[in-house]
Amino acid sequence: MKLRGGFDLTYCSNIHSGESWADVREALGAALPKVRRHLDVSGPLAIGLRLSARAAEELERPAVFEDFRVFMRDGDYYVPTINGFPFGAFHRERVKENVYLPDWRDWRRVDYSNRLARVLAALLIDRGLTEGSISTVPGAFKGHANQPEDAAAIAVSMLEHAEQLVALRESTGVTIVLAIEPEPACVIETTAEAIDFFNRFLLDAAFVRTGSQLTVDEVRRHIGVCFDACHMAVEFEDHAQSLAALDRAGIRVPKFQISSALRVSDPSAGSPGRRALERFAEDVYLHQVVERSDRGLTRFVDLPDALSTAGDAREWRIHFHVPVFLRQLGDLETTQPDLEAVLDLIKKRTDAPCLEVETYTWDVLPAEYRTADMSEAIARELAWTRARLEA
Repeated sequence: MKLRGGFDLTYCSNIHSGESWADVREALGAALPKVRRHLDVSGPLAIGLRLSARAAEELERPAVFEDFRVFMRDGDYYVPTINGFPFGAFHRERVKENVYLPDWRDWRRVDYSNRLARVLAALLIDRGLTEGSISTVPGAFKGHANQPEDAAAIAVSMLEHAEQLVALRESTGVTIVLAIEPEPACVIETTAEAIDFFNRFLLDAAFVRTGSQLTVDEVRRHIGVCFDACHMAVEFEDHAQSLAALDRAGIRVPKFQISSALRVSDPSAGSPGRRALERFAEDVYLHQVVERSDRGLTRFVDLPDALSTAGDAREWRIHFHVPVFLRQLGDLETTQPDLEAVLDLIKKRTDAPCLEVETYTWDVLPAEYRTADMSEAIARELAWTRARLEA
């Protein structure tokens, strides 16, 4: 939905399980009317679409796309953004570090992203819109790509994709921005790493000219950063400084993911928070942990790694997306105060980015935090966000 200031506020459909287009279509058909009813919104309702590679290929079939186009028009829905992060399965089986595969060194990631861009452009055109974004893997998982040449290979593939985005804009008038999403334990993990990657490769004229017909201005127009409030809070980032640094570097932020992480202010052995955290060490998703102590920051690839340590940390922050309206989960805290700070910063922006609530971990939350219907919880997250943005 459109908010004051021109922001698009949506939720990411990666909360729904299903890898085929039929599964996605069924989930949206069931959820969107309920979300609209809970929100009491009568105008256009935005959806942040998540498509696996399989679903994207199926949606490009003319008859399938036409069915979805009619559904979107009849329901007064629109798609301002696509989550192009998970290529394959994302629910009810082990995902962990495989969520980054294929990464940006693999032609399949480029092909998948090109397909998503074509789908998004067609959906935007149908609603008379001219700009959208696709969030994506931050290069690769660090454990998969730790050689000096890997970063350059990632950049080459992203530039190859950007060439397709330029061609798409020239043929359709629609601008699609690839929004790289920094995430713990990835090649592009922090704001500083994102800026360094852009400066060394994507915004370096000599590098761009090598094997590419793009100009640096075209790269700036078509590649930016997706600012995930959960990920940045886990990294103990100063949000104002991060956004200011991206702005100074001339890097677009077309998309913010509105999300909260888990926080334990006392992770010492036997503490209530640490004991409560054990229930969140599940087997589907990767839950990176960043520890702050007197020695600085220490990073753990997954929650069980952190739980196996004794340590003398002052605080843990855990990459586990939790409903944004929750400040506390029993003995656990959330990074909701960080999210509120990000929303305050967003209100001051003049570029009207897309805001996507993303709580894909609904299925693996302990049962006591899933007492509402999923659609009701989605609407509550959107309403909480809207209220803070329009206050």
